[in-house]
Amino acid sequence: MTEDQPNQAGAPRPTGKRQLAGVGTTSSSSYEAKKAIKPEPEDDKPGGGVVHFVPEVVSEVRKVIWPTARQMLIYTLVVFAFLIVVTALVSGVDFIAGLGVEKILTP
Repeated sequence: MTEDQPNQAGAPRPTGKRQLAGVGTTSSSSYEAKKAIKPEPEDDKPGGGVVHFVPEVVSEVRKVIWPTARQMLIYTLVVFAFLIVVTALVSGVDFIAGLGVEKILTP
């Protein structure tokens, strides 16, 4: 039977992941088999506790790619330039809003 031919009920055959004639495709045994098995916890403390904290921190700090002095200088200058621009923008908007409020409220 092709997809264009009707099935026994006279309706076109469903395609894709649709079920055929309302019959479930998953049995309870196959569902149970596919369920994820939760691993049992190795110990009560997640992360290994305080004793393992310092060695883990040291190993993570060794993975960090630290910027050079030149990169830090460039990053610092970029941040300062951004702060100057934003400060000028905010103060300009504040000044213009102040002039507008003063114009409205003074006779």
